[in-house]
Amino acid sequence: MTTNATGSCLCGAVKYQLMGSLRPVVACHCGQCQKTSGHHVAATSVKRKDFELLEERGLKWFSSSVRIRRGFCLECGGNLFWDNTELPTISIFAGTLDQPSGLQLVEHIYVEAKADYYEITDGLPQRQGFSITARVENGE
Repeated sequence: MTTNATGSCLCGAVKYQLMGSLRPVVACHCGQCQKTSGHHVAATSVKRKDFELLEERGLKWFSSSVRIRRGFCLECGGNLFWDNTELPTISIFAGTLDQPSGLQLVEHIYVEAKADYYEITDGLPQRQGFSITARVENGE
């Protein structure tokens, strides 16, 4: 697992540092992720204590549902974070990490809601709901 990673939005108005182990990447195909990203979201996560904002002048949080907020940049529109305030971790959109990340995609979630214009053909597990990888990580 990757440790001590950095990342940012496109314009640099939001920058962050991750100082702990990162979860493998999970692709979420739910309707909310489609609407915020224009496709699906590929995300990793890190414990809150291992997450630090280095630059937050562009950061805006949007409450997308109960206990869920999504962090994006007001300047360039980049989607960066998904945060369930009841979990001990925060999700980081993998494409915002500085490369190389050393991470690997391991599963797809909410596949029943995926858009109709593509197929998932990579052979990775496909879940009808929340990530088993994330549940194990969060002690559920």
